[in-house]
Amino acid sequence: MITKPQTTEYGEHFSTYVRLVPEGDIREMLTAQLQATTDLFANLSDEQGNFRYAEGKWTVKEVLGHIADTERVMAYRLLTVARGDKTPLPGFDENVFVEGANFAAMPMSELIEDYQAVRRATLTLLRGLTDEALLRMGISNQLTISARALVHIIVGHELHHLNVLKEKYGIQ
Repeated sequence: MITKPQTTEYGEHFSTYVRLVPEGDIREMLTAQLQATTDLFANLSDEQGNFRYAEGKWTVKEVLGHIADTERVMAYRLLTVARGDKTPLPGFDENVFVEGANFAAMPMSELIEDYQAVRRATLTLLRGLTDEALLRMGISNQLTISARALVHIIVGHELHHLNVLKEKYGIQ
């Protein structure tokens, strides 16, 4: 079982996400999230997907696209750190990523399919990682981070955005 990382294994910015992750089997959480998130978005029309709760805020589709894009980035970081590559990894600007995408033009079904593909890839990556690999440390966005912290960040980041969707967008 992949245990929760120590606070020394990730930057303070990520503590918001790591704190949201309950104790337990992180692989099971990733699998359960895949189904729950798919179910949540599958019930939405494209019109609902283009809703934003305030001017300048992301649409529902943009939130889903952001979740998938961020998981892609975090999974690459996970791969790099777990394999022992010490190359410092850059940060990324999530707003630039969303602006550079065309999520509004994509049907909800395609955004869901993309999210599912990314999550399945993360799950297959995890299957091949040893306990030793998960404890490896690397540098990302000028911060020291462990592979296991990255797994928890993936889960917690999604939980964070699902909470925002419920609280601000009224999506249940």
